Amino acid sequence: MSVDTQDSGAAAPTVAAPPRAVTAVRNFVAAHGGAATAVIQPIGLDGVRITLVGADGVLGDQVVEDIATADAVVAQVEGVTTSGWERSVTSVVTPRVGHWQKMAGWVAKQTRFPKARNGLG
Repeated sequence: MSVDTQDSGAAAPTVAAPPRAVTAVRNFVAAHGGAATAVIQPIGLDGVRITLVGADGVLGDQVVEDIATADAVVAQVEGVTTSGWERSVTSVVTPRVGHWQKMAGWVAKQTRFPKARNGLG
């Protein structure tokens, strides 16, 4: 049995990066020190999140359709490298003032909370 190892000439399909995502990442990089680390992570049916950690430690993100699109976005922006949630990345993260409130949504504005249902409250 022989296996043909020659290239058939078919090029791998290229993925186009959404211009809005590329622009947003470029603007983030320019506003936060000229460099950023991107952590690409699937978030289920919603797609893939590109979490950005600026050179100044500020967080930002963009959501795109899939990992190939995320890779295409990152490849088009100068000054962006990819990483996982390594210690070198997490140790520089400095969320901007009010970030925790934004992430908590309506809960952050509550002054009264319901009584615990487990009998401990």
